[in-house]
Amino acid sequence: MEVLYGVHPVEEALKAGKRKFDHVIVARERDDLRLEKLVALCRQLGVRVLQESREQLTLRAQTPAHQGIVAMVKPMGILAIEDLFTAAPAIPGAARLVLALDGVEDPQNLGALLRVADGAGVDGIVLTERRSAPLSPVAIKASAGAAEHLRIARVVNLVRALEELKRRNLWIIGLDERGASDYDNFDFTGDCVLVLGREGAGLHELVRRTCDHLLRIPMAGGVSSLNVSAAGAVVLYEAARQRRNAARGARSGAGFAASSSSATASKPKKLKGLGS
Repeated sequence: MEVLYGVHPVEEALKAGKRKFDHVIVARERDDLRLEKLVALCRQLGVRVLQESREQLTLRAQTPAHQGIVAMVKPMGILAIEDLFTAAPAIPGAARLVLALDGVEDPQNLGALLRVADGAGVDGIVLTERRSAPLSPVAIKASAGAAEHLRIARVVNLVRALEELKRRNLWIIGLDERGASDYDNFDFTGDCVLVLGREGAGLHELVRRTCDHLLRIPMAGGVSSLNVSAAGAVVLYEAARQRRNAARGARSGAGFAASSSSATASKPKKLKGLGS
């Protein structure tokens, strides 16, 4: 069994219905409407609810940041790369958007990226098995429970996984401060994978060479780049914006020419990937 703690992570895991709950423990000292609603949801779903002291919950969670609730659950199911395509896209009829993380090691960054990915309508996440933050209670808490709603695959070799995604006709887009184009000049309305690198070091060289395009976020200040979770938020929400506009244009018959005319030029239709 795994420990899951925090109001949002426990609530979202209950709503998602992907995990088997053994029981939920709430702090005797906490008595408020929000926790009462969560306890009622547990009982509605047939999940056992126990009470313990706040100190005992801190020992179980190994942190005082449990917000008065701890759940004992089965580990989250991790997918293979092929499994990302067994479900329909997050937005019906839309192109696929996948996020791949090349060795993000900080669980807070991982959790923040998962929260952003869920909000931006990402269809799947690709993580590496080695030198990468695990889906720990800390990461899941930092995701505010968003991890429970995402399709997450673990791979041994990210380069091979990216090549597999290329074979499925997805563009591989790396974010790198040495990139040739600004992120907002690129057309994200097609099937694509956004690849983010390690804290500080960025993309591994082989991963970098596998990308079809390398994009940068222009920086006006003294530092050369953003934190990986902030950078991911900037680019994923630009992709989400373009996709919303494309969907509206398709419905109205107006198309997406006005907002993507400059972006289309950055993505030739028949360009092969650098790693092909």
